[in-house]
Amino acid sequence: MINISEVSETNEMIEKENLDVRTITMGISLFDCIDTDLNALNEKIYNKIHESAKDLVKTGEEISKEFGIPIVNKRISVTPIALIGASACKTPSDFVTIAKTLDRAAKDVGINFLGGYSALVSKGMTTADKLLIESIPEALSSTDVVCSSVNVGSTKTGINMDAIRLLGDIIIETAEKTKDTDSSGCTKLVIFCNAPDDNPFMAGAFHGVTEADRIINVGVSGPGVVKTALEKVRGENFEVLCETIKKTAFKVTRVGQLVAKEASERLGVPFGIVDLSLAPTPAIGDSVADILHEIGVEHAGAPGTTAALALLNDQVKKGGAMASSYVGGLSGAFIPVSEDQGMINAVNAGALTLEKLEAMTCVCSVGLDMIAIPGDTKATTLAGIIADEMAIGMINQKTTAVRLIPVIGKTVGDTVDFGGLLGFGPIMPVNKFDCAAFVDRGGRIPAPIHSFKN
Repeated sequence: MINISEVSETNEMIEKENLDVRTITMGISLFDCIDTDLNALNEKIYNKIHESAKDLVKTGEEISKEFGIPIVNKRISVTPIALIGASACKTPSDFVTIAKTLDRAAKDVGINFLGGYSALVSKGMTTADKLLIESIPEALSSTDVVCSSVNVGSTKTGINMDAIRLLGDIIIETAEKTKDTDSSGCTKLVIFCNAPDDNPFMAGAFHGVTEADRIINVGVSGPGVVKTALEKVRGENFEVLCETIKKTAFKVTRVGQLVAKEASERLGVPFGIVDLSLAPTPAIGDSVADILHEIGVEHAGAPGTTAALALLNDQVKKGGAMASSYVGGLSGAFIPVSEDQGMINAVNAGALTLEKLEAMTCVCSVGLDMIAIPGDTKATTLAGIIADEMAIGMINQKTTAVRLIPVIGKTVGDTVDFGGLLGFGPIMPVNKFDCAAFVDRGGRIPAPIHSFKN
């Protein structure tokens, strides 16, 4: 059983080491909102979200106050909108009306972000899928808290290169439409391979089609806690190092389990999963890169970095799995550049490149995340980068993702500041060699042989 004494044990972690519950995310199914009439659909969507989540923020604040645990965000994820809008939406503009309804509902219940303006196209695109993808630039530029994701590949189905090529253009268009805010629209768009149905973190959250009508998922984050624990075993062997990470992850996950159970009971919504992800913030001492430094590499990107990250990711998962029977989502270590001061320092020192980040994504929880690149990067180059990352996910049977921000009007040597949790960082260089002939072929890259397991 989880009790208050376990929370008391974490007081120092909370006060001095940046431990927080990064998010309580309520997943909401919108299948019962489907309608052939667009106005009726939008009304049903608003009412379902408002009725389901009207007490979410208040409940989160009450739990935070009672237990002394910071709960940074309260969020919502919904069923992929390409599925919900298929009957009513005949143009990209029709889908944009849904995005605006989602934005209005999210603001009215007071949450930070809403995810699920999404399409699942790993094997092919329906007409509705394509219309939603084409609507993304307008949707993200005309809303404030709506987040979008597109799953373009999986180990079972292969990689949809038609969707990837289209998304190269969509990312550029989104960047152009939000160029007055450093192309910030792209910070709300994630491209996935093997996307999980129960991810509470933005911008990639959506409510999976196999989930219950409503669900509570909690995301916990504690890079500072892990770093502080490792400082106490500096110079010890790998066995001691791994045990320390695992025990720390166990304690952090127990905090998430407590918050998830409390929120579930108070809201009358089933508990889904705890996602134990070491998700950094721009705050000093809240960095995954600093953990890698404490493990023994001078900067993230130095030789040994990928091995250190693999070790970290695995021990976090092992500790979390012992603490809760329902660990899910992405659980592991995130390596976003703009959200992690240590990663920013590594880029500025010349230790970390886009190519090294790609290698690191083979062993971490997500992928190429929150990376600002020159605004004149070609759409085909973006598609090639996405394809590379999707291939890593497909072959290795893991989730990978890409969140690239081509910042219009800026180039290598410039910096960008998105504010808040999204952070700031340098514009990173991109390989200039062309891949247009590859990404323009069209069609689908087949699933790997090990996908055939039935």
